[in-house]
Amino acid sequence: MSRRSEVQVSAPVAGAGMPVNLRQRVGALWQRLREGGALMVGVPDYARYVAHMQETHPELAPLSREAFVRARMEARYGGKGGGKCPC
Repeated sequence: MSRRSEVQVSAPVAGAGMPVNLRQRVGALWQRLREGGALMVGVPDYARYVAHMQETHPELAPLSREAFVRARMEARYGGKGGGKCPC
């Protein structure tokens, strides 16, 4: 019997043989890396914007995704907004 076949996973397994806790941690890390990479290349985070609007400005309706991206691109590349926050 090889040593490899003797090793057993004691944690609950969630698909692909990866323990649940590790799978969640890897998923969270991947999401944070994706968000960071998107911000580095100038892609705005719409979900974060909506959460900010609901927490900070509940009386205002958030922009649509298309309007938000357009406003952020205009602010970044010198459109008529001149770099102002969309909220």
